[in-house]
Amino acid sequence: MAEIATDEKLIDVLQFIAKERNIPFEMLLEALEAALLTAYKRHFGSEANAIVTVDRQTGDYKVYHRRNVVETVEDPKLEIALAKAGAPYQIGDFFDEEVKPKDFGRIASQTAKQVIVQRIREAERDTVYNKYARKLNDLVTGTVQRYEQRNMFVLLEGRDEAILPIADQVPGEIFRINDFIRAYVLDVRKSPKGPQVVLSRAAEGLVQRLLELEVPEIADGTVEIMAIARDPGSRSKVAVWSNRPEVDPVGACLGPKSSRIANVSDNLRGEKVDVIRYDPDHASFIKEALGPAKVVGVELFEDDGTALVVVPDYQLSLAIGREGQNVRLAARLTGWRLDIASETEADAAREAYLAERAERSTVEAGAEEAEEAVESEEAAAAVDFDPDLLRKLEEFKRERLGGGEEA
Repeated sequence: MAEIATDEKLIDVLQFIAKERNIPFEMLLEALEAALLTAYKRHFGSEANAIVTVDRQTGDYKVYHRRNVVETVEDPKLEIALAKAGAPYQIGDFFDEEVKPKDFGRIASQTAKQVIVQRIREAERDTVYNKYARKLNDLVTGTVQRYEQRNMFVLLEGRDEAILPIADQVPGEIFRINDFIRAYVLDVRKSPKGPQVVLSRAAEGLVQRLLELEVPEIADGTVEIMAIARDPGSRSKVAVWSNRPEVDPVGACLGPKSSRIANVSDNLRGEKVDVIRYDPDHASFIKEALGPAKVVGVELFEDDGTALVVVPDYQLSLAIGREGQNVRLAARLTGWRLDIASETEADAAREAYLAERAERSTVEAGAEEAEEAVESEEAAAAVDFDPDLLRKLEEFKRERLGGGEEA
């Protein structure tokens, strides 16, 4: 780029860069024009209204001094008289006059190179950002590149770097350098150092996307995923619903000999995935969600979102699960607070809950009454004035003001 005006290879170079870096060719030409304009204004006067054009075929550039056509000129640098511009110009038109500043080629080359490099960098950042913004909440694959402060950095598609924060890694999962990894795009952010792609292996969306890949009925909309509750690395519960009566949603997700769900579990490094039939009836859905435990009965208290669930005595530990995992996931899946009791203790558990509920209602009612009483007292205090006291205060105020004036 020693002499931009005569460099016939400039367009070829820009086309190569556009293809190699996946940057629009027109964007590079606009960057070149901006670079030349910056160089001209910096060295030959910023007060003039200048424009720069680059020939899309040869790469030759031209600098024009642009002025408005007016009747009477007030600023010769920005305006030109209609009589001087001549035909076919009219008032309000632009009059562009080519200028050829001395030694501009060398200055332009230096400035243009710097600006083009910067624009290429910005364009690459925008390209990367837009590419992964379209993949937000989707799956990507890459290789583990390095670890920094326990955060994992992943190379996507061989060139784009992403971060898998420690908070979005799954406890117990071990990935070594250069290991293949599939992750969920949790966020895409713009930063001074370029776009930052944030990945997750712990998000519930990872389970959803993996199921969509493995189950054609989910991909085509025949089967819908209604809810997911996940304990990353250990267990997930997925509620599914079929839009066609003849299609079994659970069977579709499991696949022949449970091969589909096994592939999902393998991608989750052995995490167990329970597929549950969604039911619009809350009690029935709760029974399904607590599987594999058997449920004898469900009593719903919709006003506080609580469900009293009764299970056989020998199923109590299974319903609750290790460290409460089964009931915790079922509660998150259904959106209800689940109180589990065995058949033997069901009546006592129900009485205890009703007593707690009544006590809570009494406390809440008392709090409301106390608040209303305070508001009533404040209202009464605001309006209940003694007229004589008010008159005496006014008289005292006038006397004080009068005494001050005499003094």
